[in-house]
Amino acid sequence: MSPRPTNPALIVFLCAVLAIGAKASGDWPLWRGPGQDGKASQGQDLPDEWSEARNVLWKAEIEGRGHGSPIVVGNRVVLPTSDEQKKTQSVLCLDRATGKLHWTARIHEGGFMKLNKKGTHASGSLACDGNRLYVNFLNAGAAHTTALSLKGKMLWQTRITDYVVHQAYASSPALHGENLLLVAADNKKKGAIACLNRADGKIIWKVGRPQKPNYASPVIFELDGRQQLIMTGCDLVSSYNPLTGKKLWEIKGATTECVTTTVTDGIHVYSSGGYPKNHVSAIRADGSGKVVWRNKVRVYVPSMIVHQGHLYAIADAGVLYCWKSDTGEEKWKGRLGGTFSASLALADGKLYAANEAGDCFVAEASAKAFKLLAKNKLGDEIFASPVICGQRLFLRTAHRSGSERQEFLYCIGKK
Repeated sequence: MSPRPTNPALIVFLCAVLAIGAKASGDWPLWRGPGQDGKASQGQDLPDEWSEARNVLWKAEIEGRGHGSPIVVGNRVVLPTSDEQKKTQSVLCLDRATGKLHWTARIHEGGFMKLNKKGTHASGSLACDGNRLYVNFLNAGAAHTTALSLKGKMLWQTRITDYVVHQAYASSPALHGENLLLVAADNKKKGAIACLNRADGKIIWKVGRPQKPNYASPVIFELDGRQQLIMTGCDLVSSYNPLTGKKLWEIKGATTECVTTTVTDGIHVYSSGGYPKNHVSAIRADGSGKVVWRNKVRVYVPSMIVHQGHLYAIADAGVLYCWKSDTGEEKWKGRLGGTFSASLALADGKLYAANEAGDCFVAEASAKAFKLLAKNKLGDEIFASPVICGQRLFLRTAHRSGSERQEFLYCIGKK
């Protein structure tokens, strides 16, 4: 009997899957997770409580300093870091099961720029499409995007735009389609959003932005029947076609400086900022320019969560809010305490919020009432956002002893 005919496309797909090891539904492949919305897939089954002696599966020492959250793809946990003494910016790859360091890739040496004391030279997250890793760094007066192989080999590097530091740079790359990478670098000199070819780093399109400081990351959602790239900040909420860079709509609906990455309920996009004024706004994403509701809560740095018709936000000053996403009606607020820079994460109907002092709170994502389930302490600092995937919670922390500071990555789960 003659052999069955082969399907070349299927063969290529299977070979790719085998080669990459593993970009799967249990991964967290870019900033704010697979949906760019801070939500983990269901069935995570995480513990509510943990400590140095309880529910820590592994703890890995991290060289240098950075606020970038890790990404998790296949058997890899990958995060950026910087060394202030050596003036290096690097990417680290750890084993997902054990925390063992697989490799370190040096991306830049020298070229450090003066930042706000709270900022670091490694504050954005990476992105991974299963074939390559992508990272943004600010260096030598410009924003650069670099691609690495899964073994840490540099494949290409593209200079995106000139950059004048106002406070820092923390924008993370976003993936779109089979071969596009979207990056942003708003600043006072020559801000830009660019679309790169993931294979070679060549710029497919680039659009200029207002000459104003801003720190948001691009995010792509299906809204009003079309793909929209949303950017907030520079006093605007802007929508672009991610394939061409053509502006779809734009309104004056944000403050000058925004750090948060916008979220959506499929109808509205939510902008928040803290300079020169505080705001949270709901904007129709249909191009009408309608601001549906707005309040004056200072949600400047931590990104929000939309869940079951409600918008959850942690104010920088440590108050957790629940609003109806369509009307802005406040359902409740509850004080957690401390100052927050890390963004919210959600899994199994629970919110995870970490403050700068190393406390991580677990609260119910329910509109009925504020209910705090646990307060956990690991280390003395947390600026990176919690990452949740594969029944594991990953937390980047720092421990201090006098003038000494050491970062760690924790993997938390039920033993």
